[in-house]
Amino acid sequence: MRLTRALSAAVLLLGLAAAPAAADSSPSASPSRDGDAPTTAGTSFRTATEFEQGQVATANGAAGDYLYWSFPADAEQRPTVKATVKLPETHAAQTWRVDVYDGLRRRQACQWGAQARTADAGTSAVELACVLRTVRAWTEPWANDPLPGTYYVRLTAVNVPTSDLGVPVSAEVRVDSKDIGGAAAVDGSLAEPLVPGIAVTSGADQGDEDDKSAVLSAIEPEDGWSSGWWSDRWVWSGIGAVLAALAGIGGYALTRGSGRPSRMPPGA
Repeated sequence: MRLTRALSAAVLLLGLAAAPAAADSSPSASPSRDGDAPTTAGTSFRTATEFEQGQVATANGAAGDYLYWSFPADAEQRPTVKATVKLPETHAAQTWRVDVYDGLRRRQACQWGAQARTADAGTSAVELACVLRTVRAWTEPWANDPLPGTYYVRLTAVNVPTSDLGVPVSAEVRVDSKDIGGAAAVDGSLAEPLVPGIAVTSGADQGDEDDKSAVLSAIEPEDGWSSGWWSDRWVWSGIGAVLAALAGIGGYALTRGSGRPSRMPPGA
């Protein structure tokens, strides 16, 4: 009876612990807020237009321009950048490319996706995509792993024919992330996310209030930056500990027998 009660309690604990872990496996993109989505793009890293994940940022430009946007990405997220370029009816063949850079302005390689495509003459639009590696909470100084902070998207046409330079185009960019969870957790975290102006913010906490006006970026994930120590691997570690305890209890119950042997002499 005691063993049955222990097993029932363990099953209840497993169900409660697994619920948040299952919820963490869903995509973590912020809900789309088209009313707040930007309609312009920057021309450099410093002037990159900020937008949130889940929004559709749009901009008008010309073939040969560099269009820049920036968005926040937190630890254990795997961002997917999608861009669509709408071209005029008459144009020569153009090759468009989307590149993503982290907060240190290091170009991040795409795991998969059509990062560059050529639009043949007369093509009305070209679609690009870049799936980044999972953002890590901490990494070695020599590694090029993506880290939490601001990410920059650069969209441009390469090797544009002279006849097409300045041809008007319109672009759309959207970023969504999948929450990888504890599978990507590491032991450690950055002191601060790699966001432009974060050093100015830290210094302003001890200085004059006027210094805070120098902060360059105000974007962050909807739920704030993660602390880096909590992940669903703690849940599964707890489940493993409960199962190990149950295995020990069950083994003991099966091997202990019926108790102490009788001390009465045979035939008494």
